[in-house]
Amino acid sequence: MKKHILLPILGLMLVYGCDKKEAIKDTKEEQFCIDKNLKEKITIELIQKRTVSESINLTGNITYNNDHVVQFNSLVEGIITKTTFSLGDYVKKGQVLAEIKSTELNGMQSESKSLQSQLSVAQRQLQATKSMFDDGIASQKDLLQAQSELDILKSSLENVKANLAMFSASSERAVFQIKAPTEGYVVAKNISPGMQITNGSESLFTISDLKEIWVLVNVYTSNLKNVTENMLVDVTTPAYPGEVFKGKITMLSKVFDAEEHVLKARIVMENKNLKLKPGMTADIVIDKSLGGEILVAVPAKAAIFDNNRDYILIYKDDCTIESREINPIKKNNNWIYFDKGVKEGEKVITKNHLLIQERLKN
Repeated sequence: MKKHILLPILGLMLVYGCDKKEAIKDTKEEQFCIDKNLKEKITIELIQKRTVSESINLTGNITYNNDHVVQFNSLVEGIITKTTFSLGDYVKKGQVLAEIKSTELNGMQSESKSLQSQLSVAQRQLQATKSMFDDGIASQKDLLQAQSELDILKSSLENVKANLAMFSASSERAVFQIKAPTEGYVVAKNISPGMQITNGSESLFTISDLKEIWVLVNVYTSNLKNVTENMLVDVTTPAYPGEVFKGKITMLSKVFDAEEHVLKARIVMENKNLKLKPGMTADIVIDKSLGGEILVAVPAKAAIFDNNRDYILIYKDDCTIESREINPIKKNNNWIYFDKGVKEGEKVITKNHLLIQERLKN
């Protein structure tokens, strides 16, 4: 009788024991590892020691180099009848950009025809005078005068033709054609169909090759003591996050800008791949040495602000990533510095680290 009672109890214990093991197995967390796809999207950098520096942060705007531009001003008056370009277009030398309807064209063409008629008469007059001179009827003075009148008419006709050619006059369309004086990009445009062009009108357009640009920096009074000519600077722009362009302050104005109440500094920069465009805003960072102190440094972009604390992700291998709370002693826009808590030679994740931080928290 006791044997029959024990068997069901043992069976229940076995079932309970199996369920408990299964529950323990189910609650065991899986280890997070960086797979191949994620590995290609992250950046891992080696932690090294660097000279401590402080940053002076300034703002500015990118503009074209005024020393490398061509501005076009019309030498004739009239009405713009056609334009064939837009702001930012690349144009080639000699390319027709606009047409002007002008009464001056009619005057020049009429003058050209009149001079051609007068020239024909003068040539016949010279031939007649020369024949009479050979026959002794005309004097040498008469011959020289006839030759002089012909030369004057030739010179006047050449001037008129040169003006017509300079303005690319089209007799068929009765317009002056405005052609690009050089190749480059149209960085300013003050011309449109129907516009009246008069003497003293502002530049119709400006062309620049943009191979070299200016960054005009706003320097406030509080930063004057920290900014000098020939200082090396880092330039960034919202158009290219994380990309740093190197430059140098080549000029610091001696007069405050009346409207913005700042001193303007100029940075001249090569514009490789024409990435920097006039009109872009820019952030300028000037690093200033603090006496050569050397500390362990981590790129500032590696920091993660989470729950009112700062962290970095220390990479050991694809399945061992540590989310480490940090307490830097100095920092600037580019670097954060440590005297403890981070070791030289460790590796830190600096790109797409937020994705990994969220995975580690789950």
